[in-house]
Amino acid sequence: MMPAGGGAARGEALSTLRGVIHQQATKAGLADLFGQADKEVANLSPWQKANLREMRREYVRASALPQKLVEAMSRAESQSEQAWRQMRPNNDFAGFVPFFREVVRLKREAAQAWSDKLSLAPYDALIDGFEPGARSEKIAPLFARLRRVLPGLIAKVVESQRREQTATGAGPFPVERQRYLGLELMRRIGFNFNHGRLDISTHPFCGGIPSDVRITTRYRMGDYTQSMMSVLHETGHAKYEQNLPADWTSQPVGLARGMSIHESQSLFHEMQVCRSRAFLEFAAPIIAQAFPEAAASVPEAFSPENLFRQLTRVCPSLIRTEADEVTYPCHIVLRFELEKRLIDGSLRPDDVPEAWDAGMREILGLTTRGNDRDGCMQDVHWPAGLIGYFPAYTLGALTAAQLFRAARRALPDVMAQIRRGEFGALDGWLRENVWSQGSFLETRELVERATGEPLGTEAFEQHLERRYLQREA
Repeated sequence: MMPAGGGAARGEALSTLRGVIHQQATKAGLADLFGQADKEVANLSPWQKANLREMRREYVRASALPQKLVEAMSRAESQSEQAWRQMRPNNDFAGFVPFFREVVRLKREAAQAWSDKLSLAPYDALIDGFEPGARSEKIAPLFARLRRVLPGLIAKVVESQRREQTATGAGPFPVERQRYLGLELMRRIGFNFNHGRLDISTHPFCGGIPSDVRITTRYRMGDYTQSMMSVLHETGHAKYEQNLPADWTSQPVGLARGMSIHESQSLFHEMQVCRSRAFLEFAAPIIAQAFPEAAASVPEAFSPENLFRQLTRVCPSLIRTEADEVTYPCHIVLRFELEKRLIDGSLRPDDVPEAWDAGMREILGLTTRGNDRDGCMQDVHWPAGLIGYFPAYTLGALTAAQLFRAARRALPDVMAQIRRGEFGALDGWLRENVWSQGSFLETRELVERATGEPLGTEAFEQHLERRYLQREA
C-alpha cells in the first residue's frame, strides 16, 4: 500500500532498524549467558532445551555478520526491489542488473561469513536461514528425481487432458461476490476470524502473529478460481499460525518450523484437500451460490466434476505463480540450480537471462529469450535478496503429500468427512502432529514422526499419478 515515492525513505528506515536489531541480537554478554545456560541444561524441560537451541541458532547466525554488512544488505535489497518494480514491466533487465549485481555480491559475502561460522557450504548457509537444517546435498537428489520424472508425466497428462471437455462459467464475477466466496470457504475450513482477516494486495500473502493473522488476495473479474484457490492456500498458512503452541507465544520455540513446513500447510490445504473431488463436491453448491447468475447461465460449469477438471488442468507456462501442481516443481528446480551457481560464482548476474532460457527450454520446453519480464525478472525473491528461499516451495509440496498420505492412513474415512464439509478430525491430526509442535522438533524429526519415514518424492509422485492420470483423487 506504500506509495512509490516512499520507497527510498522506507528503505533507509529499514536499514537503520535492522542495524539496531542486530546490535541487540549480538550485544556483549550474550555469549556468557549462553555459557551459563549450558551449565543448567540438565534442569531444563524438553521444551526449554528446544527453546535454548533456537535462541542459540539465531544468536550464532546474527553474530556471524558485522553490522555494516547487515545494513548494507538491507539498503541494497530495498533499492533492488524498488528498481525491479519499475523495470520489470518494461522488460529492462539491462537497467536492473547493476542493482542485482550488488545484491548478489553482498549476499555472497554474507553467505561466506555464515559458512565460516557454521561450517557449511555458502549456499547451504543461505538455505539454512529459511529452512533450518536443510542442505543442498539432501535436496539435490530429490530435485534430480523430479527433474527426471516430471517431463514425461507432464507430457502424458497434457495428452490425456486433450480429450476432456471443460465448461467455463460466464463472467464477469463481481469482486464483492468473490470476496464473499473466499470468506465463506475460509470459515468452513476453520479460519478463526476472531484472530484474523482477509484484505486485498498486489500479491496474495499471509502474515502477522498467531493472535492477528492477515490474509491478502487479488481479484480478476474474469476468473474467480484464481482468488478462491489463493485464499484457500493462504488459509493453510493462517491456520498453522493460529494453532501454534500458545504457551510458547513470542518465544523462538513457539514459532513456525521453517518455510518448508509452512509451505506444506498451505499446499496441504490448497492442493491435497481443496482440489480433491471430495472437497469440490462439498464446495460446488457454495461456489454456485456465490455467483447465481453465472450458475443459472452455465450450470454445468459449477458441477463438482467440471470444477475438478478445471482446477486440475495442466499446462506448462512461463510464470511460476500461475503454474499448475504438476509443472510447478520444474520452476523451483530451475531456480535452485541457478541460485546455487550465483552463490558459488559459476554464474554471473549478467548471464542469468541466457541460463534461465536454457533451463526453461530443457525442463518445460518453453523459451524466455527476449522476455526477461516473464523469465528471470518474474519473481521478487532475488531482487529482495531472498536467495535460498525457493527450495522450500517444493520441499513443502513433498511434505504436504507425505503428511496427507499419513493423515489418510490415520483417518480412513477422511475423504468422506471432507465431502461432508467436516474438517475437525483432519485439523485435529494436523494440530497434534504439526501445529502444536512449533519449533520444538527439528524439521527432519517432525516429518519422520508425523509420517513414519524421511522426506522423499514417493508420496508426491503417487499423488500426481492418482489425480492426473488415474483421475481418482
